[in-house]
Amino acid sequence: MKYLIVGLGNIGSEYQDTRHNIGFTLLDAFAKASNVFFTEKRYGAVCECKIKNKTMILLKPSTFMNLSGNAVRYWMKEEKIPIENVLILVDDLALPFGVLRLKSKGSDAGHNGLKNIQEILGTDQYPRLRFGIGNNYPKGQQINYVLGKWTLEENTALPSRIQIAIDIIQSFVLAGIQHTMNLYNNK
Repeated sequence: MKYLIVGLGNIGSEYQDTRHNIGFTLLDAFAKASNVFFTEKRYGAVCECKIKNKTMILLKPSTFMNLSGNAVRYWMKEEKIPIENVLILVDDLALPFGVLRLKSKGSDAGHNGLKNIQEILGTDQYPRLRFGIGNNYPKGQQINYVLGKWTLEENTALPSRIQIAIDIIQSFVLAGIQHTMNLYNNK
């Protein structure tokens, strides 16, 4: 069985290690832990890894955040992966820093990457792992905050939150979304 794990982010060194690129950061950590390496392919950087009898296609779209749907649709079709086996990793302003929330479906909550995926796929019925980045910014500074680097305090806490996200991804693939939500949400 195949799974498509998509980390949302923007390509380019100016976006590296920013809050908005947590999807890329999570996939980089997952790939490193799995000892696999990304290769530039159509619509993004891609690699494949296996756990037990499950194959995961890891995708970091090169389409920029707001056009992520094109990459998701292409790789779903290319690898013949059903929508319930797709997991989108995304930053979320509505959750406090480091809070992880797995959902089987839902609105885009104003996130342009999710909005584009929903438009391209024609549904909001796809799993996503929301990584809380908090909303500790002055009025009118949302873009600077989202595209900003982590604070020293956040950077210190990040490795343990990333490890939990990796555990959630593995559980999603091995045990399914319902079991994984019961296990990890609200913790």
